[in-house]
Amino acid sequence: MKLFGFFGGIHPAVYNVIQIRSIKVMNTRCCEVNGPGADGEIRKTTPNVQVLDLSASLLSRWEDVSAIAQQLEHLESLTLMNNRLRLPADVSAHRRSFRGLRVLALNGCELTWPQILQCAPMWPQLEELSVQDNDITELQRPEGVLQSLRSLNVSGNRLAQHTVPALAALLRLEYLNLSKTGLSDIRFDDAAPGGQTDMFPALTKLNLEHNNISEWCVVNELAKLPRLTHLLCHSNQLVSSDGNPKTANQLLIAKLGGLVSLNNCEIHHKERRGAEIDYIKMFGGEWLEAGGGRRPSAQFVSQHPRYLSLIAKYGAPEEGELKKPEPFALKNQLLKITFVFPDAADREPIEKKLLASMLVQKVKGLLYRLLKVPAADLKLTYTSPKKLGTEFEIDSDLKTLQFYSIEDGDQVLVRWS
Repeated sequence: MKLFGFFGGIHPAVYNVIQIRSIKVMNTRCCEVNGPGADGEIRKTTPNVQVLDLSASLLSRWEDVSAIAQQLEHLESLTLMNNRLRLPADVSAHRRSFRGLRVLALNGCELTWPQILQCAPMWPQLEELSVQDNDITELQRPEGVLQSLRSLNVSGNRLAQHTVPALAALLRLEYLNLSKTGLSDIRFDDAAPGGQTDMFPALTKLNLEHNNISEWCVVNELAKLPRLTHLLCHSNQLVSSDGNPKTANQLLIAKLGGLVSLNNCEIHHKERRGAEIDYIKMFGGEWLEAGGGRRPSAQFVSQHPRYLSLIAKYGAPEEGELKKPEPFALKNQLLKITFVFPDAADREPIEKKLLASMLVQKVKGLLYRLLKVPAADLKLTYTSPKKLGTEFEIDSDLKTLQFYSIEDGDQVLVRWS
């Protein structure tokens, strides 16, 4: 055989061998792989594979998977989705084959949780495990196994929700995917309302999408997780009293003080501040009825564990902010508002009668027609004769004048850039 020729002086056959030996990612999904082949052949041909996908193959025994992995000394990630693998008779015999394995996907393999735990000693260094869409129902504590796990996906399994705390034995777990598991409740009974649970000490990201969560007390339980910063909870049944999804998001942000991301959207400082102040106003009436001050009733604290800390942060709500809406009548809804322009001394104040239910967005539209200044450039605040010298920010276009407790005779200060 000539060793020199094409490809920079290397014979094509030799070049191809070199190329195959350098492969680090191999995908044989839906191929008719049924075993390791000739003795040592994998080690000779593809010794550098780090990521291997053997999904939907003809493999039926863990012994055969082990024989393949044993020849791949650099193997870190293994995908075995949609295979039906019989459990090995001696799990410990295969520990060395998977000694470097960090990522494992066993989605759709018709496995139960006890079977997964039975196999787990084979994967001593595993950090990411996906067992989505299996036959998992009741979860048992992983005693002495899976202790290196940082990520666990059990999505698509109909879980017995009272068994979820069993996963708290995974002390390094940072990400837990519980989506599509039928959950309606989750409890951390080791901590009182407003306290911190000892469970899931490392958990920062939690996926609860597409479940049956409808009670806000579940969110109060999530607030007990000491390091939770990222939450996914789309497609549940959490609703606010006004039925507005944006209000529901505000409640989530206000109740979960450590969140930095909600449904993959970063929570900015201004958004958090607005949500927390709105929360104080929204439940201020209940707070007063429960005793107010610094010692409201235990029931109120149980329903609103963060309320006292938010009052300490922003101050107690003013009486005007807690005023309940008067019965609907046009005379009660019309407010006489005076618009003033502190940065434009040549403009005279403008007096208008507006509905208290009018959105700030509509108010800006009115001002655009009067001033010919784009609504996006307008910055609004207001002052009240009851609070001379204090200027209140109007920071949301989707809220009403009534929401900001603007009353008859108040002034709205209009500025633009």
